[in-house]
Amino acid sequence: MTASGTEARHPASTGLHARPGGDVLRILLEAQVAALAALQPALPALERAAEAAAETLRRGGKLGYAGAGSSGLMALADCLELAGTFGIAPERTPMMFAGGTEALLHLQGSVEDDPRLALADLDRSGLAAGDVLLCLSASGRTPYALAICAAAQERGVTVAGLANVAGSALLERADIPVLIETGAEVVSGSTRMGAATAQKVALNMLSVLVAIRLGHVHDGYMVNLVADNIKLVDRAARIVAAVAGVGRDAAEAALSRSGGAVKPAILVARGMAPDMAKARLAEAGGLLAPLI
Repeated sequence: MTASGTEARHPASTGLHARPGGDVLRILLEAQVAALAALQPALPALERAAEAAAETLRRGGKLGYAGAGSSGLMALADCLELAGTFGIAPERTPMMFAGGTEALLHLQGSVEDDPRLALADLDRSGLAAGDVLLCLSASGRTPYALAICAAAQERGVTVAGLANVAGSALLERADIPVLIETGAEVVSGSTRMGAATAQKVALNMLSVLVAIRLGHVHDGYMVNLVADNIKLVDRAARIVAAVAGVGRDAAEAALSRSGGAVKPAILVARGMAPDMAKARLAEAGGLLAPLI
């Protein structure tokens, strides 16, 4: 049987072990760049997934992430950063990772083959009808991902499946199939490379579009960030100053009056009372654009 997709032989892999280090690195870099090209035809599907996710979060629902191994790590990275970058509460973005926290210190292949673990993780996530799940699997046939996909759909959850192999089971089953056909890996089957790189970039783009739709990004500024360290407090002040068109002192004063929240601080810096700023933002669905 001829291997296909991520298990196929890459033409540059022959004799890889005998090449000079610089050649090896060049080949690996070229393969990573080529994997990103596979995102271009996936853009319409990624847009559909992002719009569905944004609508769910706008209505108070949840956006879940699920995956095993390298795909799970890519999902986890995106999921964890939503709170600090865009101010989306962690309880609104549950993560289902095969093997749980123990697997983060030592990846175990066996956990991705156990559907019972997948169902238990789904139960803990609290995903319900009307929510959205981003389910990732490079091969598109990981039992953990397939089990969560099917069970989530039975509960009325919309599943966007991201996979790197055309015609795979996850893409056939998902409500929103997202094919990122990266093809053969230089190290055959090592989907932590091209496949995972493309998945991570896909999630980066998807979550930014979600944040834009929710009003958490304005003119390229992360206006809903949670400023919980010195760097982010400084960034918050710079954002308020830039968007409101005021000086640094005025920006810091507005942030202080707004409890550190960037969006209302922008309106406060432009002359609006804090309570009115919060009320107007609520009326506008969290969008700054109609108010400034």
